[in-house]
Formats: sequence, structure tokens, C-alpha cells
Amino acid sequence: MNLWIKICGLTTDEGVSAAIDAGADAIGFVFAPSKRQVNAERAAMLVRGVPANVIRVAVMQHPAQTLVDEVWDVFHPDVLQTDSEDLQSLTLPHGLMVLPVIRSGRTSPVQLPPRVLFEGPVSGAGIAADWQTASGLARRAQLVLAGGLNEDNVGDAIRTVRPFGVDVSSGVEREPGIKDAGKIREFLRAARGAAHETHDGAGNES
Repeated sequence: MNLWIKICGLTTDEGVSAAIDAGADAIGFVFAPSKRQVNAERAAMLVRGVPANVIRVAVMQHPAQTLVDEVWDVFHPDVLQTDSEDLQSLTLPHGLMVLPVIRSGRTSPVQLPPRVLFEGPVSGAGIAADWQTASGLARRAQLVLAGGLNEDNVGDAIRTVRPFGVDVSSGVEREPGIKDAGKIREFLRAARGAAHETHDGAGNES
């Protein structure tokens, strides 16, 4: 299975183009308080012309129902990413998929959803998640690893955790909120290279 890669916290047309050109599977837009925060209208403008096969993710944290409704009506994302406990109090539109977030240092649910994002304690801060905990969870669900990843450590992360996918934001920026096309290319190159090594190694062991 090919590694799933999401570039998150996009705020500019150049950043979106760089993610698409590099071959990202998904692009994320932050609607929670952050240096990378955008509104629904801005996100809708940024995805004009984006190929239909690229997944559009609305990233929130403890959102009000009104925000979810507005983002759905204006931006129409494919996926809502938010902390797992948030989903209990939200009414989601039909057709909106979810990517629940589980954070390092918190108790993981006994019953995991089919796909989860495992994050550091604080989103967008470049703080690494606990890879050993992530490795255990990755054997129970399709785990997307986030938190403190960059072109230098993503290979080791993939070899340790063996995730379904990886998610990066601050690790491919030249300044907060502004993505660097070169760093995005190098991140995807390193991630896909490590994923192929891991897959080949697993195959050689059997």
C-alpha cells in the first residue's frame, strides 16, 4: 500500500501548488486559532483548480457547530479532522468523512476508529508524537502520524511506526504559515523512500 501523505496548514496558492506538484495525497486547512488559520472563503479560493483526487481536509479543534456548518457550506471539505472527543457533540453533514485526532500523553480509546491521526500534545508546534505508542496503535488502525515531522526524521518515523500515512505542517515551512516548496519535495521524497524500504523489507522477511 502506498504511503498516504498530507501537507497541512496551507495558507497560500504557492503552498497548495507545491503540495500538489510534489504528489501529496491530501491538503489541510486550519480553522482553529493558529498562525495558519484561514476562513472558509479563503480555503475555498485556495482549492480552485485542485485535482479531484486530492483530499481536502478541514482541520479544527473543539469547534462550534456553527463553524462546522459554515465550513461545510462554503468550503465543502472531504474530511473533518478534529480531536476524537469533539465528534461526540457535533452533528456532521452527510458525506463528510472524519479523521479523529488522538494526542500523545492522553489515554487512547479502547475501540479505535478505522483511521486515526496520532499527534503531538499541541498541533502545529513541531512537537514530536510518541512513536512507540504510535507504533502500537498502527497495528490496530490506519494511523496517520503527525507531530514534529520533517525531511530529516520522517524516514526514521516511518521505519519505527509503520504508519498508514504521515502529516506535516511546520516541518515544511520557511516561516510559520508559509510553506517552502523545496522542503515539501524533500519531505515527500524521504517519506516515500522510507515507505518503499519498509515495504520491501517486510516482503523480504516472508
